[in-house]
Amino acid sequence: MNRVAPLLVAALLAGTTAGTAPAAAQAPGPAAPPARKPAAPAAATPKPAPKPVTVPAWAGVAEAERMAVQSDLIWTGDYNGVIGPEFGERAFAAVKAFQKRYGFKETGTLDPAERSRLAAAAQAAQAHVGWTMRDDRASGVRLGLPAGLAPQASPAAGGNGTHWQSGKGEVQVDTFRIVGPDVSLSRAFEQQKKEPKTRKPDYAVMKGDFFVVSGFQGLKKFYVRAHGRGTEVRGMALFYDQSLEGTLDPVAVAMSSAFVPFPESTAGVPAPRRRVEYASAVVVSPTGDLVTEARALEQCRSVQVAGRGYAELRATADGLALLRLYGAQNLAALPLAPAGTVGAVGTPAADVTLVGVADPDRQDGAGVVSTLTARTGPGGALATAPPPGFGGAAAIDAGGRLAGVVRVAPTQVAGPGAGGAGLIPADAVRRLLAQDGVTPATSPAGDPKVAVVRVICVRE
Repeated sequence: MNRVAPLLVAALLAGTTAGTAPAAAQAPGPAAPPARKPAAPAAATPKPAPKPVTVPAWAGVAEAERMAVQSDLIWTGDYNGVIGPEFGERAFAAVKAFQKRYGFKETGTLDPAERSRLAAAAQAAQAHVGWTMRDDRASGVRLGLPAGLAPQASPAAGGNGTHWQSGKGEVQVDTFRIVGPDVSLSRAFEQQKKEPKTRKPDYAVMKGDFFVVSGFQGLKKFYVRAHGRGTEVRGMALFYDQSLEGTLDPVAVAMSSAFVPFPESTAGVPAPRRRVEYASAVVVSPTGDLVTEARALEQCRSVQVAGRGYAELRATADGLALLRLYGAQNLAALPLAPAGTVGAVGTPAADVTLVGVADPDRQDGAGVVSTLTARTGPGGALATAPPPGFGGAAAIDAGGRLAGVVRVAPTQVAGPGAGGAGLIPADAVRRLLAQDGVTPATSPAGDPKVAVVRVICVRE
């Protein structure tokens, strides 16, 4: 029996509302390059369980950290449940499974060394498959993609989705969007169970506004998830050779937790804020403290640091937000420029280098850190607006220090100053860190790019 199906469906029945790999029923193509198996095997298949309640041992742990640990345990293959603010018995058992495999005492809680080991293992697994988040314009969905295993992208049949695959098709991902007066979730559900003819589902569940179908299609395992809204159905599917299940089973669970079928408003008028918004953040201490523009994190249900997991919003002040990335150690961090140098009221114009991560739409879905030169005016105003995604980016002075954090205007307009973009000076960063008892870095990071990351805000 397909092992991934009951894992994911159990998670869905436990209370999740946004899932993973749905897709159009497209037969996989020829075979592709195999992937290495992760060090940690997936946990045993659980039966559907009630919504978890946080166990007492984790009750005092910050919500963002509980979610980050669950995410990391999925990547190590120890946890197959829903990522959520609760930390239930299944997550507690997953921590013990991780500890047992690495020779730690099986306490169900993590000391700093164990937490760092877990984070490192999860990051290695993500890096191995090239995990990245994508907004797919063709279907309108947002999905987590193992881009390293399926790097070749092309339009899906019909033009309402995207197809990714490895060189020979051993790993494939499809997205789809179906719209029309006769479209319904139930009809799509029946179609996904029957087509193509080589499909042999061994799990099929429809619940509320989504369904899941999984099983075997020829020599491949498949997992399909789709959501309906009105007369529209959006989804994605993951296909992979059975020989790759050690690598792809945990990826399927991660994709389930990351999938957002309707990331933008469909009410006929533009949403005041994007459902998923991208910004940049600057590492200011080697132990995981980051600063970004506060506006980028307004009304966020969760905040993720690309490639590293969930972050907790600790404090805001002066247009800045302080984030804590748990489990991080020895991060490259930027030291602060001296007080009153660049961007503060009354300081003269100056040349700075902006270091940020442009919106995925600006770099074909990628997350590359880039730089551009800029000149500040009175009060830190920028003569030219930076590209989308540079809110929260670092402004670096000639000494390689953090002179300020980029703030962007709520609306972009043409012309000098482009809607009021500017810098929040290092003085404000220093005050925010002092407010939360954070000691800023003092040594240069070398290449400032290594101290800048992408942050992702997911709203309700």
